[in-house]
Amino acid sequence: MKKIILLFCSAIVTSIAHAQIQTGKASFYADSFEGSPTASGEKYKANKFTAAHKTLPFGTVVKVTNVANKESVNVTINDRGPYVEGRVIDLSKAAAEKLKLFNQGVAEVLIEVVDEGDGTGKTIPVMVDHVTVEEKEFYDFDIAKIKPRGFGAQLGTFQELANLLRMTDHLKTSYKKKVTVQVKILKGVKFYSLILGPFSSHDKAANFLSGLKKDFPDSYVMDCSKQ
Repeated sequence: MKKIILLFCSAIVTSIAHAQIQTGKASFYADSFEGSPTASGEKYKANKFTAAHKTLPFGTVVKVTNVANKESVNVTINDRGPYVEGRVIDLSKAAAEKLKLFNQGVAEVLIEVVDEGDGTGKTIPVMVDHVTVEEKEFYDFDIAKIKPRGFGAQLGTFQELANLLRMTDHLKTSYKKKVTVQVKILKGVKFYSLILGPFSSHDKAANFLSGLKKDFPDSYVMDCSKQ
């Protein structure tokens, strides 16, 4: 039986979203991350004003103030992290330069939410639907809403449900991995992301993806438990 497990991920509502303020240490992305996919699916660009936060919904705009010099910058959350104790936000290179913390590496900051957004982020990279779908196809599947754990390999995002079903069948046959589907809504439009896994670590998921980048250039590793 072909099983598709629909993973409905709602935006995480945390204490910071209610308090609208947070303090802690900020760091910034290394140059080696340029062009790498973030947890939202967007590619990291050093010249964009973006940031990573552990829990704020993608698309949230926050004002970050360097406590030492009072310099401020607005950034959009499009990634998860930082995963270093005591740090609350990872900034793009452009944002770090604006706060004049680029040379010191880490600084104490104040974070204020200025726009909670819609929790989906501003863009979702949609996979080109190149799968041929016949007029009459039948699929037998079970549906279960789950709370994901571990790491997953997100291969692509579809708009057409028919193509999603066909690709899911292909992936299960080819890679012998469990397939989950994350439902995303952007401005009222549903998108379906295909995720293979779970993997017990980020490295195992990354190793699995290393041989698939040619066929799935927008694929990336996601921490399912934080979605």
